[in-house]
Amino acid sequence: MSSLTVVKKSLAVKAGLCAALAGAMVLAGGCSPGQPPSAVAPSPAPPAGPPSTVQHWGSFFGAGRGVNYDLATSPVAVKVPGTVTEIGTSNSTEYALLANGSLYAWGLGTQGELGDGSTANSFASPVRVRFPAGVRIASIPADAMPYNTGLAVDTKGRAWGWGLNGGGELCLGNTLAHLTPVVLPLAHVTALAGASHHAVYEAGGTVYACGQNMAGDLGDGSRRSSTRPVRVAGLSGTPVTGLVASFANSGALLADGQYYDWGFNGNGQLGGGRAGQSSDVPVLVQLPYPVKQVAQGGSIWNNGQTIAMLSDGSLWSWGADGAGQLGDGTTVSRASPVRIHAPPGVTYQSLATGSATSYAVSTTGDVYAWGVSFVGQVGNGLTDIARTPVVVASGATMISSTANNVAIAIPNKP
Repeated sequence: MSSLTVVKKSLAVKAGLCAALAGAMVLAGGCSPGQPPSAVAPSPAPPAGPPSTVQHWGSFFGAGRGVNYDLATSPVAVKVPGTVTEIGTSNSTEYALLANGSLYAWGLGTQGELGDGSTANSFASPVRVRFPAGVRIASIPADAMPYNTGLAVDTKGRAWGWGLNGGGELCLGNTLAHLTPVVLPLAHVTALAGASHHAVYEAGGTVYACGQNMAGDLGDGSRRSSTRPVRVAGLSGTPVTGLVASFANSGALLADGQYYDWGFNGNGQLGGGRAGQSSDVPVLVQLPYPVKQVAQGGSIWNNGQTIAMLSDGSLWSWGADGAGQLGDGTTVSRASPVRIHAPPGVTYQSLATGSATSYAVSTTGDVYAWGVSFVGQVGNGLTDIARTPVVVASGATMISSTANNVAIAIPNKP
């Protein structure tokens, strides 16, 4: 439910969907561990550069109803063995992609979301996600990943998934869990995102969706869930450069700067000027300039929000605002985009938003947070709501947030 920036990955875009291989928060599914760990041991990789630092705060959840794990109300450092090129988050786990194409994870592992072949948790020590020999990862979602589930795209444009797969969001025709990554039936993937039990994929110029469809989350004009890819309606013609997702919503950023939302709309999450009726097809959000980047948040009914940066540098937000997460100085939900501002003298360069907390990284690397903080999501050492942006970290180059946790990358120092 968050995003650093939504940009198209530099992968080949050719043919789209390959032949298919075959509520709310927790959907029961079987567990298919697949190959034993020894059969999918990580392949040797070229050097990844000197160790890097990732800082994170908030909490993980997904291994017990109402239980928060590894709670931290201020930033905690994690070391990864190389230069970080991208970071990603889910409700239960955080990920760092290194310059050599290897992917590391830490957090909960009870549903296989660490991708290392086990169901053990690993909070302080990142573990390498176990892709088959020769696979190098090119990108991971900067916005959210599905509930207890991981996603990635390799250098050949193939999508991979692992973990719970509780709604069939891995598009495999089932809801079986996987302890290590499996290749998904999509080719030439350039963007992907997911939340709760649904996911969206840009593959060969077409946007597909899989998983639960509680409020039109899949965007195919129906309310039918699908464990196989369905085509998102109404996005043909202009290339899609980025995808975002939250609890019961999805969004697509087009190359011309238009932005579309679909799914739940109880608090104006669609940005169409009226709250209430959800939409099972994409809805164009009217904004004064093209969208440059966008982040979508929310982890349960009635707390979803979107924040966006436009081509002129202005900032806008809409949706739920019960904890002030829109950043407009009120707690009034907005069904239409409202202009928000950085603190005086500060320029934001990237945005993220989680359950009901929003974030921005400034051009100087300072991290600002505002909104709810009952498990430390703001990161200022407190559990009080932050009505206005507060500085909680410095030196950041990228950020990702989902639900109740957030991660930032700190560059290597000479």
